[in-house]
Amino acid sequence: MGLIKAAVQATASTLHDQWKEYIRCEDLGNDILMRKVSTPNGIISKDSAIQVAPGQIAIIFENGKILDATAEEGIYTFDQSQSPSFFAGQFGEVFKEMWTRFTYNGGVAKEQAVFYINAKEIIDNKFGTPAPVPFQDWSHPIPNQMTKEMTPLRVQVKCFGKYTFKISDPATFMSKIAGTAEEYRKDEILEQMRSEVVGAFQNVLNELGTAEHKTPVLELPSATDEIKKAMDEKVFDQPIRDRGISLVGFVIESVTLDDESNKKIDQYELSSNAYMQQGKLVGSFGDAVVDAANNPNGSMNGMMGVGMVGMASGGMMQGAVAGAFNGGTDVNQMNGAAGAAPEGQNNQAGGFCPKCGNPVGDDAFCSKCGNKLK
Repeated sequence: MGLIKAAVQATASTLHDQWKEYIRCEDLGNDILMRKVSTPNGIISKDSAIQVAPGQIAIIFENGKILDATAEEGIYTFDQSQSPSFFAGQFGEVFKEMWTRFTYNGGVAKEQAVFYINAKEIIDNKFGTPAPVPFQDWSHPIPNQMTKEMTPLRVQVKCFGKYTFKISDPATFMSKIAGTAEEYRKDEILEQMRSEVVGAFQNVLNELGTAEHKTPVLELPSATDEIKKAMDEKVFDQPIRDRGISLVGFVIESVTLDDESNKKIDQYELSSNAYMQQGKLVGSFGDAVVDAANNPNGSMNGMMGVGMVGMASGGMMQGAVAGAFNGGTDVNQMNGAAGAAPEGQNNQAGGFCPKCGNPVGDDAFCSKCGNKLK
């Protein structure tokens, strides 16, 4: 028994009366995954016509066993004297396996029907993470003080998007999901698939957050290719494939961070800006020190000004000043050396001891070394 493809000119509109029965299925749309079509008496007579529209798979059943199947559009004549023809198109190997597993082995036919399976890509299926999921964000790296390595900032994200799927193995789909129901709609499996898609997506997020990918958290919506590639390579959607269904498209429409993660990033940005500003101040301070040291005419005034900046900027600034001179000389020693006047020269009010550089004000003698000043 099998299907024989009719001549191209034999269309329903011109030669409809040529066949005993004319079996066809309206377009299945985006919601119906399978529909059963038969004759009033449940028997498909010899020389009946079976039409297969674009985006459809036609599977002929007899007493629950597959007689023949095709995914190639056209009009076929049902001939019980012929062996299966396997006009299968892209599903050739799948249908051959189906025949081996389900072929009818004789007996009196009691019920025959054509099961039309939707072969199109089923679109507009939404998904979303019900709760925030962890993600390692490499766009905000944190230095490890012990190992000097960079580690990602741990954040929590909620993602929303859409995915598409199609039936890739009709035999598996029917044996595990649809059975021989009169009609099977995607609503019957959509909630289960949504949960499995979210589970697969969480595994993808873990993959994209590794040191190999380092995908920034806010760039996830543009990482469509990476997401699909990771899902295919790691087979994160295995439970879906086991039902004869495969994911085709996967798009993230929005990424939202929870409040705690937003605070982390805000603090990170503030710390980074403060660090950069501090670094700029250190650099400017060091440049001023070097300029003052290289200026023979104004080193005294220059160093006094630098010293005031150093006191205002704290210990890190003073460390930078010390580093600007040879070997990390102590800042207090440098200030003393810069303020010391030549020996024998009287000091004005608020001056320094010519011997040790100690501030002396209007004192007649240095309180540190006893040198006579007046």
